[in-house]
Amino acid sequence: MSPDFAIGFGRQAIELALTMALPMLGVGLAVGVIVSVIQAATQIQEMTLTFIPKVVSMFVALLMALPWLMERMVTFTRDIFINLPTYIR
Repeated sequence: MSPDFAIGFGRQAIELALTMALPMLGVGLAVGVIVSVIQAATQIQEMTLTFIPKVVSMFVALLMALPWLMERMVTFTRDIFINLPTYIR
């Protein structure tokens, strides 16, 4: 296994991790901005008002994106196992 291959393999794994985290992070960001605007408009500065909606919305986004996430993860793992003999050489 050459250093270029190892770097490419690591890069591919990091890209997959980032694309899998993107839906939840995007939803958390959007909900955080909306709640912050509401808090600024009403001048209510309670920390649980930002935390609970973000956690719930990210959990819902995870449930909705779970089939896509599992398909990506299974495809990546299957490709690793199929190409394992060529990686060892």
